Amino acid sequence: MDPYRVLLADDEEEIRAGISRKIDWASLGFELVGEAENGEVALELAEQLHPDVVLTDIKMPFMDGLELCRRLRQSLPAAKLVVFSGFDDFEYARQAVSMGVSEYILKPINAPELTAVLEKLRDQLDQQRMERRDMETLRRRYDESLPTLRELFYTRLLDGSLPADQIAARAARYEITLGPGPWTVALAYAGNSLEEEAARDELLLLSIRAFLEKYFSLDGCSARAVLYGDMVALLVQLENARSLYPLLRELDRLSLLSQSYLGLPLTAGVGQPCSKPEDLHYSAEGARAALDYRVLGGGSRIIYIGDLEPQSAAPLSFKEEDQRVLTSAIKLGTPEQVKTVVRSLIDRLQQAGLSSSRCDLFLLELTACLVRLARAGGIAVEDVFGANFTGVVPIAAFSSLDELCQWLEAHCLKLHDMLGRRRLDSTGQLIERAKAYIADHYTDAQLSVDSLCSHLHLSPTYFSTLFKREVGMSFIAYVTQVRMERASQLLQDTDEKTYRIAEQTGYTDPNYFSYVFKRHFGISPSKFRAGQGRTN
Repeated sequence: MDPYRVLLADDEEEIRAGISRKIDWASLGFELVGEAENGEVALELAEQLHPDVVLTDIKMPFMDGLELCRRLRQSLPAAKLVVFSGFDDFEYARQAVSMGVSEYILKPINAPELTAVLEKLRDQLDQQRMERRDMETLRRRYDESLPTLRELFYTRLLDGSLPADQIAARAARYEITLGPGPWTVALAYAGNSLEEEAARDELLLLSIRAFLEKYFSLDGCSARAVLYGDMVALLVQLENARSLYPLLRELDRLSLLSQSYLGLPLTAGVGQPCSKPEDLHYSAEGARAALDYRVLGGGSRIIYIGDLEPQSAAPLSFKEEDQRVLTSAIKLGTPEQVKTVVRSLIDRLQQAGLSSSRCDLFLLELTACLVRLARAGGIAVEDVFGANFTGVVPIAAFSSLDELCQWLEAHCLKLHDMLGRRRLDSTGQLIERAKAYIADHYTDAQLSVDSLCSHLHLSPTYFSTLFKREVGMSFIAYVTQVRMERASQLLQDTDEKTYRIAEQTGYTDPNYFSYVFKRHFGISPSKFRAGQGRTN
């Protein structure tokens, strides 16, 4: 088992050496991976070494232990923090506890006391490590969440928001059996109207679900009742296509039975059967449409959409999932991925066999997605589609679906390219704005990532990652470089005192300025000024 990593911060070298020498790190399950003489150095080392435990003194130059703990709570929230102090002061202890410090030890530090603290921390870390690796614990937590995950799965299946290629894998993960079709969906509620049902307690929906699960019975068929919005959806796997009308009779029986058990008759809309689970959302749409006919149903409480719209084709719509996939491909994918998504959409349009007017509606929804994407990216719609674009793309304007596919591919690829170039330009402009802000504010000792990000209206985490990727160094390292370059210039070109140069480059503590300068150039400011740091 890997030892836990420890970082030690104390401005007294003798104390650091004593702790390092007197503690038997290996036998305790620890490894001392770094030492720091002040809080600033400790923070930098912590970002590099990711210690499990940080031992720090309260009183240190440049950044004290409490400020170090406050910052580590943000950057390394899982690390255990131990604070040393020579001051038996309740206020220090109170502040330390408020920052999530694990232990507070008064100086002088003795080896037995620190060993006991480390053993306690090791036990805590062992427990955390055990929990992370304990598959039974994870499985139990997963099992506790399984009913909710299954309900969410069925809801997304009925909404059509699950990618077809993920349905089987997710069903298996949630221990759901989705056999071969045909499948159909019935949407049910108890009462004379949806409004009446919605006004009742949500417990009625649970009662309907329990009623259907208990009393539904049809040879050769299986069913699953799930909460779905303001109704209960019954997903039925039919034995064969001839089982549809026996299903309608069974639902009619349940409608009468519910009067006795629930005190209200059951009303249900039934969608047309589909051959695959990924098409269940079409059946659900048909079931909802069937309920729209309930006023014209002649008193029937079980309404089958096929009786009312016998010629209706499977509905085709540009779904939320389609929008997500197309948007992702255009914004972040490759040109080939963009083409693949466009071709799959046109294939669906071809397979649906819809009328011209319904194809036009599908294309209108698709085009609206592209228009929104362009506007969100700050790109003029006419730059993508041309000056005379009206937003309407009738299918009659194309001689074939292949021609339509080529048109869509061309415009999607154009938008993909324009968004990519704009993103690169935007990133470059953002970094230049950040550098300009640093150049204007490096003299301010309070300059920080937070103050810069407040100016740029960005999150510090995103900015820090972006800045390091584009500039090749962290924000702190870049600011230090700017300050040191300016300090070296002032030392060479002026007679200003060192403490004044420190102030002019953003350092309130001249000693810390000298420390950073020497670490950066390998020579003190005074020797640099004397000429030892200059190159000919």
